[in-house]
Amino acid sequence: MRAFGYVSAPDLPTALGAVAAGARPLGGGTNLVDLMRDDVERPETLVDVTALPLAGVDELQESGGLRIGAMVRNSRLAADRRVRSRYPVLAESLLAGASGQLRNMATVGGNLLQRTRCPYLRDHAAACNKREPGSGCAAIDGIHRGSAVLGTSEHCIAAHPSDMAVALVALDAVVEVQSLRATRRIPLAELHRPPGDTPHVETDLAPDELITAVELPALPVARTSRYRKVRDRASFAFALVSVAAALEVRDGDVVDVRLALGGVATTPWRAREAERVLLGAPATEETFRRAAAAELASAISRPQNAFKVELAQRTIVATLRRLAAERADDAEGGPA
Repeated sequence: MRAFGYVSAPDLPTALGAVAAGARPLGGGTNLVDLMRDDVERPETLVDVTALPLAGVDELQESGGLRIGAMVRNSRLAADRRVRSRYPVLAESLLAGASGQLRNMATVGGNLLQRTRCPYLRDHAAACNKREPGSGCAAIDGIHRGSAVLGTSEHCIAAHPSDMAVALVALDAVVEVQSLRATRRIPLAELHRPPGDTPHVETDLAPDELITAVELPALPVARTSRYRKVRDRASFAFALVSVAAALEVRDGDVVDVRLALGGVATTPWRAREAERVLLGAPATEETFRRAAAAELASAISRPQNAFKVELAQRTIVATLRRLAAERADDAEGGPA
């Protein structure tokens, strides 16, 4: 690991000043420190933000939603009773990520900024446009079983790794970011950039900005929501495919739906085309299959990850089927 400076920020202005001067924020460090050890990240200075008053989960009185501080630990957020009852898809996504030890350290802000687990990012002997812009993408003709099939470009096919971000995208979350210049709000669906021809530019954050909170709107449909993750082993594994879904069915028809995908795209992927097919249509297996096929119609796969296209469709259908059954049970007063 290269030498670096260290600043402990007692308050937000100090942290923002350090970030504006080029320091990298350090929260749980579960991704950044690993990348520093692998000589992928080379910050000259780290600013420790763990003492900042950003560790609360608070009610938004006017909207009825929740405001989640950037320093809230993943384990605490997953256990919050309001999250579990109002946004179960978010609690399930957090519990599906990493291990208990890592969830105890990882923060909401850090989770959103974690980098891909594509092996070529850490392999200095291989080309990676994220690590070294203009060097190429070794995954395209190399090992790409875990790579994305949606949102890719000729410059990068790395899949985004976050589970939490997939649920937040489905929930229409908004990210609050601050700098010494201003505070602004970014819809989470717009925070992460597709690779295009600049894969190393991964988010819409300016260099001097710090994530301070995530806000969840009041979303009645989210009470009937689920996160389904398909992976190689039952824990401590990244998604091959994941689905965050919320569904409202009335008189047999879909009247509200939120759907997002993980493991298959270069960003947390809001499944807008599938939502379009579902909204107003009968909540049937045939509709679910049509919606899934429509969303994956634009997929670009390669030999090792072609299985993800069908796997994603099957996972979408299975998740929606379960939610529709739960709605039917609720309408009848619970399962027999």
